[in-house]
Amino acid sequence: MPSSVGMTATPRQVFDRLVAGVAAFRFDELPDLYAEVTDVRHPMATPPAEPLRSRDELRAHFTVPAGSPPPAFRRRAVDVVVHDTRDEEVIVAEFSYEFTHDDGAVALVPCVFVLRVRDGVIV
Repeated sequence: MPSSVGMTATPRQVFDRLVAGVAAFRFDELPDLYAEVTDVRHPMATPPAEPLRSRDELRAHFTVPAGSPPPAFRRRAVDVVVHDTRDEEVIVAEFSYEFTHDDGAVALVPCVFVLRVRDGVIV
């Protein structure tokens, strides 16, 4: 996504915006991080999920149903390690989402994202 000085976001910058948006429940901002035509897969999803192939599908994916109660936890990305690859468009990010529940219980969900970012958006 171009900045005010005409620079395009790097893969690391896009990844940082993605995980920060997920952690802060800013789901309405997330579809704009993706290209109009994309390929998003969640291979470990249970139940299995179909690939998301467009920004519109991602918008639907990130939509929180009206009237949903607020989450009973806080979420943040921790232990983030980003690996550059030979392909300047591709990064591999290892991290965990840390969930802190209202009762103080903490849970970690390990994640690996492989992102291809072209012209500042995830493809």
